[in-house]
Amino acid sequence: MALIFKTDIERGGAWRAAFAKQLPDVELRLWPEVGAAEEIEYAVVWQPPAGFLASLPNLKAVFSIGAGIDHLLADPELPRGVPIIRMVEPGLTVGMTQFVVMACLMLHRSMIDYRNQQVAHHWEEISQEPPENRRIGIIGLGHLGGEAAKALRGFGFPVSGWSRSRKQIEGVTSYAGEEELSDFLARTDILVSLLPLTPQTEDMIDAKLLSGLPKGASFVSAGRGRQVVEEDLLAALDSGQLSGAVLDVFREEPLPKDSRFWDHPRVIVLPHVASMTNPATAVGSIVENIRRIQRGEAPLHQVDLEKGY
Repeated sequence: MALIFKTDIERGGAWRAAFAKQLPDVELRLWPEVGAAEEIEYAVVWQPPAGFLASLPNLKAVFSIGAGIDHLLADPELPRGVPIIRMVEPGLTVGMTQFVVMACLMLHRSMIDYRNQQVAHHWEEISQEPPENRRIGIIGLGHLGGEAAKALRGFGFPVSGWSRSRKQIEGVTSYAGEEELSDFLARTDILVSLLPLTPQTEDMIDAKLLSGLPKGASFVSAGRGRQVVEEDLLAALDSGQLSGAVLDVFREEPLPKDSRFWDHPRVIVLPHVASMTNPATAVGSIVENIRRIQRGEAPLHQVDLEKGY
């Protein structure tokens, strides 16, 4: 029995060490050294080449290294009937929670304005709103969104979330479905996107959606770049409909050097680093699911391919 692993080469050593420690009875193969394809029963991958997974005849499960699985769904030959398992692990969750809290606090505490004052060598205090007056809304209230919402509540912010189905999170107002989206947006001063990328969410954050926010609201993008119509976002920033944005994901990555986002005075650009999977804790999650499959049990966090998450 073998497991094939594919990610960026810089982190391969850390993953190899974690697998050797926690899964010593399974042979680890680092892509592109596939070996005998029929011996591979598990694949732990990020952006595998189209058709690669279909070339493994005895595959029992595919694990996404990241929280998103759009990189797998883009494969037209993705084998059907093989469980696709999204990454849910403590390190990834903590990292995203930290990022969302950091971004919201930066926007709440006027850090974009202070950065611009620093560039201009200008010293001036900016009045500060109490947290109870800054309403935060998380669009995409799944596992990561729920944990971020609970952390933000600890700072005194009123927090709500929007998702396809109703969620039950203490102290967080849950909105669900298209019919409640406008009400959710109307009470959101900082919008945080943690949506999965699906056909329904692609281009979802457009001029119409952004116009539903209160004038002067701000935006944190940490889901997927293709969910945002970038020209509409720039127009909202230019007009003052949005007062600022912290952007971690983009339609094209790396962000092209001629993108207006680089030099926009109301934008903070980050290179898709909101959260990174921690090999030490992620392998534990993978091992648990492999053991479940070996016992004939259903794996945890299996993707519903109809929903796309």
